[in-house]
Amino acid sequence: MLKMIKCNLIVLYGKYKARGVYDSQYLTGKWFEQDGQPVITGWRWVIRDSTDRKRLGTNGDTPWPVSTFSCVTGACNITFHPDDLNNFQGIGCYFQGIGKITIGRGTYIAANVGIITANHSMDNLNEHDEPEPVTLGNRCWIGMNSVILPGVTLGDHTIVGAGSVVTKSFPDGDCVIAGNPARMIRRLNSLEGEKENEENTEVR
Repeated sequence: MLKMIKCNLIVLYGKYKARGVYDSQYLTGKWFEQDGQPVITGWRWVIRDSTDRKRLGTNGDTPWPVSTFSCVTGACNITFHPDDLNNFQGIGCYFQGIGKITIGRGTYIAANVGIITANHSMDNLNEHDEPEPVTLGNRCWIGMNSVILPGVTLGDHTIVGAGSVVTKSFPDGDCVIAGNPARMIRRLNSLEGEKENEENTEVR
C-alpha cells in the first residue's frame, strides 16, 4: 500500500515537473507505463532532469529528459522511439544533431559515446563542414567510448566494439565491428553461418 502511494506521488510530481518542459510524445512507452500501470523510472528521469535544467541550465532545448552528464545539440534533428529514451540517461554521451540522427528501435548506446554529424572545417575551425546524417539500425549496440562519424549508416543488429571510431557505413548489419578505424570482425547473420557450414561440408 505504501509502495503504491509512493509510486503515485512520484508520477504526480513528475507530471507537474514536466509541464511546459517536454513534448508529451516522449513521456510515453515502457518507461512510463506498462500493462496500464504507471512506471516510475521515466518519471524519475523527468524529475531529475527538470530540476537540473533549472539549476544548471543543461540541455535546455531538448524536449525529452536527458542526463545532466550527457549533451544533446540539435534535438529537432534526432529521431528515436520513446521506448529507447534510456539512451539519453547515461554518462558522457554527445549527440551532435547538426545533421539528422536516427536511432533504431531496441538500440543500446553505452557511456561516453559520441555521435557526430558535422566535423569542424579544416580551413576555419570556427565553422563546421556540411552535415551528413547518421543512421543506427534496429537492435544495434554501440560500445563504450565509441565515436560514430558523419555520414555513417549501421544496419540492423550491428555491434560496435568499445573504443571504436566508425568512419564508414556497414549498412548490411548483422555484424561485429571494432577498431580505429572500425572494420568488420565477424558476421552475426545466421543464414550466412548456415551457408558457410554447407560450403565446408561440400569441401570435405
